[in-house]
Amino acid sequence: MSDTQVLGATRRAAARAVTRAAAPASASPSFASRGAAAAPRLDLARYRRFLSPLVLVLLWQAASMAGLIAPRTLAAPSTVIASAWELTLSGELPHHLLVSLGRVASGLAIGVTLGTAFALVAGLSKLGEEIVDAPLQMLRTLPFLALVPLFILWFGIGETPKIALVALGTSFPVYLTLFAGIRGVDPKLVEAGRVFGLDRRGMIRHVILPGALPSGIVGLRYALGTAWLSLVIAEQINATSGIGYLINDARDFLRTDVIVVGLVVYALLGLGADALMRAVERRALAWRPTLVKG
Repeated sequence: MSDTQVLGATRRAAARAVTRAAAPASASPSFASRGAAAAPRLDLARYRRFLSPLVLVLLWQAASMAGLIAPRTLAAPSTVIASAWELTLSGELPHHLLVSLGRVASGLAIGVTLGTAFALVAGLSKLGEEIVDAPLQMLRTLPFLALVPLFILWFGIGETPKIALVALGTSFPVYLTLFAGIRGVDPKLVEAGRVFGLDRRGMIRHVILPGALPSGIVGLRYALGTAWLSLVIAEQINATSGIGYLINDARDFLRTDVIVVGLVVYALLGLGADALMRAVERRALAWRPTLVKG
């Protein structure tokens, strides 16, 4: 074989190698196009959960327009939206919303602090459990409405009984979940801490509290939801402001549209608080391999 033939064969082999190497690259745009085509489907799947509530609202509006639902019984969604816009422009809704947020924030801070303290006392000590757990379990079963007269006698009719009711309602979820989390720490982790020479303080700081953190965050999520439920009852106590007062005042004047506005505000606040806690959970528990992200 001459040198020219060898050179030609070498060039043809190199060309075939380049073609084979370029084949996946040329095919990659098709995969990219498939991924680009699949992206809108993922976005649609994300918003699919809002489809059923939207259908219910549309059916509600249609029934109201057809006269099947009387305005005195339940206002139409269009009327509710118009009333919400009017209350917002007048400043009435933002004012009541800020008052309710202040009460929830104060009561939640007190309740979470007390619930965490009681959980640490009962969870880290057998004697503490014997002292703390039984009274808290009894208080947990008492209905809020039964405590309202006592709270009025003890604290008057100002802001104190309202904040106290929210604090009472939010302390129990934090206590129960954090106590269960402390007692449910994996014994193998505790044994590993002892092997590494951790004392009691180091064991609590580096093993027990991080192990109980997921349960504590779940309790905080429950506490946020309970805070708004407690506020509904708390704002029945001679309130002159707040979302609960807005609802009660609308009830006296048969304004079902304003009542629904208040209920929607409560629902949105609860949803927003839960979404906030989910974000905190994703960040605080990023070390957990079982945590579902996204």
